[in-house]
Amino acid sequence: MYAGGGSGTVARGLASIDVAAIEGQAGWLVRNELVDKMGAGRSDGAPRYRLDVRLDDKLEAFAVLSDDTVGRERRTLRARYQLVDLSTGAVVLDASDGSDAGIDVVGADYATIAAEQTALENLARDVAARIVMRVSLHLRGTGK
Repeated sequence: MYAGGGSGTVARGLASIDVAAIEGQAGWLVRNELVDKMGAGRSDGAPRYRLDVRLDDKLEAFAVLSDDTVGRERRTLRARYQLVDLSTGAVVLDASDGSDAGIDVVGADYATIAAEQTALENLARDVAARIVMRVSLHLRGTGK
């Protein structure tokens, strides 16, 4: 898929994608990961594609202990994304991906908050990697 290294078809295609701003903290994390992984904006000319991403970030308790306290949480990050060809305005890829993580809730609030934040950062990396893979496969398939 990455034949030709940085000058190959897929690498050039990824570099020609403008990643639109994504709402929220999770959006900021995912967008930064996407830009880093794709090398977005490193192409010589104007962007050929725009990547639009919408996220759904949920944090829910699912293990309630006998004393009515939460013992475990699940953080879920889902992404719906579209790759838009800027020359025609056509959506050339419309897909979704996601990931989730379990979080132990402990007695110290700070530790729980830190675990929730770390989970979000890890999920952002994972979701961004999944998006890059799917977009790369699309670019490889079209030869652009």
